[in-house]
Amino acid sequence: MSAAENPPQPLSGVRVVEFCSTASGPFSTMLLSDMGAEVVKIEPPAGDGLRQWPPLNEGYSENFASLNRNKRSVVLNLKDPADAALARRLILEADVVVENNRPGVMDRLGLGWAAMSAEKPQLLYCSISAYGQTGPRSGEGGFDLTIQAASGVMSVTGEPAGAPVKCGVPLVDFASGLYAAFSIAAMLVQVRAGGRGAHIDIPMFGCTLGIAALQTSEYFGKGESPVKLGSAHPRNAPYQAYHAQDGYFAIAAGNHKLWLSVLDVVAMPDLAQDPRFLTPTDRAQNQGALKILLEAQFTQRPVAHWIDAFNAAGVPHARINDYAAALADPQTAHMGWVQPLTLPNGRQTRTFASPVRLNGQGSPIRRPPPDLGQHTAEIRAEQATREVQA
Repeated sequence: MSAAENPPQPLSGVRVVEFCSTASGPFSTMLLSDMGAEVVKIEPPAGDGLRQWPPLNEGYSENFASLNRNKRSVVLNLKDPADAALARRLILEADVVVENNRPGVMDRLGLGWAAMSAEKPQLLYCSISAYGQTGPRSGEGGFDLTIQAASGVMSVTGEPAGAPVKCGVPLVDFASGLYAAFSIAAMLVQVRAGGRGAHIDIPMFGCTLGIAALQTSEYFGKGESPVKLGSAHPRNAPYQAYHAQDGYFAIAAGNHKLWLSVLDVVAMPDLAQDPRFLTPTDRAQNQGALKILLEAQFTQRPVAHWIDAFNAAGVPHARINDYAAALADPQTAHMGWVQPLTLPNGRQTRTFASPVRLNGQGSPIRRPPPDLGQHTAEIRAEQATREVQA
């Protein structure tokens, strides 16, 4: 691809050193790399634990590949003084450090915020942890499941009479990674304007409460915790998954005009005057009764009929896709989101690239995910050259 086809990206020239494993940290640095940042991933001799997660494509983890494109991998034993010294030099030459260890780990290695910022005041140092860098729970570890439990997500997920259920997508990890990448990008603006760096504290617990703004505001407004509603909505109806003759589909009638359109589709205009369903609040409070009435119509015809009907009526709708169907959606193909990827072992696979477009163009995959330590010698040689030049 020529330079004209692949113009410089917003974060071109930004150097990031990553000390992360599994999901939240690697996702945040991959987002930065998608925008052009140069990311050096520091791994222990055993590697990021995600490298062992299946599915394995001739020994190489597809999960790892999905979060580590556009990076170089360097293996360092940070308990070895020589390797720790190299890590320190890499940090001092970088613009950004991202780490997702428990609070205190990087300090004990001599690579924490206090030590590094004292030598480089412009450094941005982002720490992702379960509960934050300070406070009564700061020393605790956490994974997506435990933070979903602690933050309230599992209390509103699943069917009303069912057991606690986590969201099937690890939203804690990825929401925290998004908060981290956004915060780093925002602080880069300040640093580039001549300001000082900062220690960015990303608590997964807090980030997950942050994206639950509708649930926390419901509690603040009513004094009661929200409850599980399955696919239904606490303030709108019809706004959930419904059973048709041969499966399920979803509609979202989020305003009065769309509600009337639903009634046109199901040929039940009298419900518009039913006192149980006059306003969005009425419909939400009586959505159980409304669901029974609507499904009496929906179960008479297959999903395809209702998808076509609601599409024609302009009511937001969707099939209940699995990932095979979502990735094969014509919109996915149009946007070019599924891209070929060559693994370090030479095997071919596919990956979901950045969904963001800038001026109509997606972010290119500049580097495939690295093999463990693939760039160690390269980085050591670059560092030696810089030290000679200095």
